[in-house]
Amino acid sequence: MGTSPDVDESLTLEQIEDRHWGNPPADATRLIKTVYELRHKPIGSLDVEDLRVLLLQQESLDVLVPIALTHLEQNPLAEGDFYPGDLLTAVLKIPQAYWQQHPDQRSRASAVTGAVKSLGNLDDHDAPHDTIWQQINMFRG
Repeated sequence: MGTSPDVDESLTLEQIEDRHWGNPPADATRLIKTVYELRHKPIGSLDVEDLRVLLLQQESLDVLVPIALTHLEQNPLAEGDFYPGDLLTAVLKIPQAYWQQHPDQRSRASAVTGAVKSLGNLDDHDAPHDTIWQQINMFRG
């Protein structure tokens, strides 16, 4: 999947972070239950939608952002369950404080936004042009 060399893709987020959440609360929403489930899934088997969900919840950013960036470097419009480019918009919504602490990853994300520009009108790729560009512009600040 393209994680950093020191991360074993057979491990789960709970194992990597040594933070065990147990079971979700009985009254948890479907989203919260999904996040709990994904924390038990080996990171090498997380798909684009899994990454999108976890990143929008700002879960395990140190582990997941590099994985998401690898996907985006291969396909800037990588698609989860919503629309082409939804993984990119999730990555670009990560707080600036994270990017300030990880300038190498910010550079990678900036390069992906440059690749998006070369695609022209994103509507031609069935992606929401204005939504994606709004996030890119906010990211660029």
